[in-house]
Amino acid sequence: MSITSSSAISWNEVEIGYELPVQQREITAALVVAGAISATHDYTDVHHDYKAARKAGADDVFMNILTTNGLIGKYLTDWCGPTGELKKITVRLAVPNYPGDVMSISGRIIKKYESDNENLVEVEFNGKNKLGNHAVGTAVLALNLDHVRR
Repeated sequence: MSITSSSAISWNEVEIGYELPVQQREITAALVVAGAISATHDYTDVHHDYKAARKAGADDVFMNILTTNGLIGKYLTDWCGPTGELKKITVRLAVPNYPGDVMSISGRIIKKYESDNENLVEVEFNGKNKLGNHAVGTAVLALNLDHVRR
């Protein structure tokens, strides 16, 4: 299922335990290389040079943490919509994302609270591929109280 940002979700619509829709993301060589070099200016050779990645013990070039962070952030902001705001994100990496993998990203609300006049939710997320968990972590998002869906 693809998440779109054309509508927003409100703080009143969710509770602890609410499950975000699962998103499947194809990992291509272009995504890995462009994410490292163009998007995040990470020129570490294991992210764009197959021979260097193999020499380092990897099966192929692999995604860097900044690209993973960006994909998780996009997943979360696509879910909350244009009126939500990503306030904090913590990502821990495990197995690599290689070209040809499909990363399945899921999330669940583990906390709902108010702080500094904001309506916040804490989401526990997991991005996994055929090898296991690629990225796990938590994020805090601010949501509007009410929203009329179109």
